[in-house]
Amino acid sequence: MTGKKKSAQASVEAMYRVFTVPEAPESTLSRIDQNISRNLAGFLQEHIVAVERDLSDVEKDFSDYSIPEKPVFVSEQAQFLLDKLVANSVHTASPAFIGHMTSALPYFMLPLSKIMIALNQNLVKTETSKAFTPMERQVLGMIHRLVYQEDGAFYRKWMHDPRYALGAMCSGGTVANLTALWVARNRAFPAEGSFRGLHQEGLFRALKYYGYEGAAIVVSRRGHYSLRKAADVLGLGRESLIPVDTDDENRINTDALRDKCLELQRQKIKVMAICGVAGTTETGNVDPLDAMADIAREFGAHFHVDAAWGGPTLFSRTYKHLLRGIEKADSVTFDAHKQLYVPMGVGLVVFRDPSLASAVEHHAQYIIRKGSRDLGSTTLEGSRPGMSMLIHSGLKILAREGYEILIDQGIEKAKTFADMIEAEPDFELITRPELNILTYRYCPEKVREALAIADPLQAEKLNTCLNRITKFIQKTQRERGKAFVSRTRLEPARYFNFPCIVFRVVLANPLTTKEILTDILVEQRELSRDEGIEDEISILHQMADAVLRQTTPSARQA
Repeated sequence: MTGKKKSAQASVEAMYRVFTVPEAPESTLSRIDQNISRNLAGFLQEHIVAVERDLSDVEKDFSDYSIPEKPVFVSEQAQFLLDKLVANSVHTASPAFIGHMTSALPYFMLPLSKIMIALNQNLVKTETSKAFTPMERQVLGMIHRLVYQEDGAFYRKWMHDPRYALGAMCSGGTVANLTALWVARNRAFPAEGSFRGLHQEGLFRALKYYGYEGAAIVVSRRGHYSLRKAADVLGLGRESLIPVDTDDENRINTDALRDKCLELQRQKIKVMAICGVAGTTETGNVDPLDAMADIAREFGAHFHVDAAWGGPTLFSRTYKHLLRGIEKADSVTFDAHKQLYVPMGVGLVVFRDPSLASAVEHHAQYIIRKGSRDLGSTTLEGSRPGMSMLIHSGLKILAREGYEILIDQGIEKAKTFADMIEAEPDFELITRPELNILTYRYCPEKVREALAIADPLQAEKLNTCLNRITKFIQKTQRERGKAFVSRTRLEPARYFNFPCIVFRVVLANPLTTKEILTDILVEQRELSRDEGIEDEISILHQMADAVLRQTTPSARQA
């Protein structure tokens, strides 16, 4: 026995083996599969959000930039992944991970995803997808009906018609929004007379032919950054994404929206699209979609609703009224990997009119020929995995009633947490939840009293100090790894629109309990007494005392 470690070898036989399904339950690959499943199950059952380890230290495990010359065994790579990747991943399924729009998955998604990976279908073409294509069309039809509530005859006619598409499956909300605005751009400058359409001749010739100085997409200041990306990619320029002020509830001001559209019209700028938001990323608010639809119709603009987060609220009989007017949208974005509880990497856009997708139709003789059933002809992405299988499984296994329970619980949990925050003397609720997102911050009662009578300069100083404290608490809590809330920056009107750093909470995980939320507040209160922030806390109280010693609040009234 030399004790020499056995090494893997590259050979024709070895290459054949790695592409062959293991035959026996006790084969090496089967044992590796079982070991990975056990390890992942253990990871998912843990309560720690993230093990405290500096990212620069983790980078050392991934510092080799050379592709290995010699192969390693699958077992060796699997162990590396378990030790270095899984162990240093974020536990997004943890019930204490309430800072982002990534939640726990229904456990059935794990075994079912093996079907999708093993079959490895490519949805660009029926020749590489077969049954996956009609399944994808069915999923698009199901979500279309959730939004637009057409009758059975509509879907029998359009859902599987090879000449039309009720929507497009995408890798996420960013591409879904881009697809919707791509359609809007091409429809805004159609073929006419000698002009063959923007899709053929480009934006410059389109503007010149129609007599415009530019084109714009109009959205509230709470619109998602993906819309700015879309304006860039579509050749409009980022400055052509026009922001409109919001009210105190973070919803677009419709009077300001109409005024902005009139201003653009006077400047000979085509209002190409108006975007409503159903569930703003930072605060979870819903724009007045009904009124926005009317304004879009008035200006001949494509009305798109970014419902990446809030779209599934339509499952709830109690809360679907919050999205009233969404059925008037020309297009609607959903992110399935958010509140449809599907693994990361799938979104979709649905179109009210089945003919809209033809505005971006592309064909190629070797793969997506005209008249074929291929959905690749109207999608931005070419090769795509069969993620619709997982959406289909969620819609069937959870069904409308299951999604309704999840949505209702999330909204009600957010309301409960808001009440808990308001009952705490050390915290201030910044935005009350409309859906299941809310914001708050550390702000002791005495400081809130001072802010209520502070003049703009005093309020700025107090809020600047609070910003540093809130940031410290959020970062330190994240580093401890037991719980996670994110942070963002808002400009509350009550504080003269000064940028305030706040905690942001997303309550979509059905496993998050009231006890966990209580523990999160307890830990944040403890962190406010940490020696690392004691000087800042002392300064905050001194400033608050100085403001409260004022005999009259005349400075603020002035």
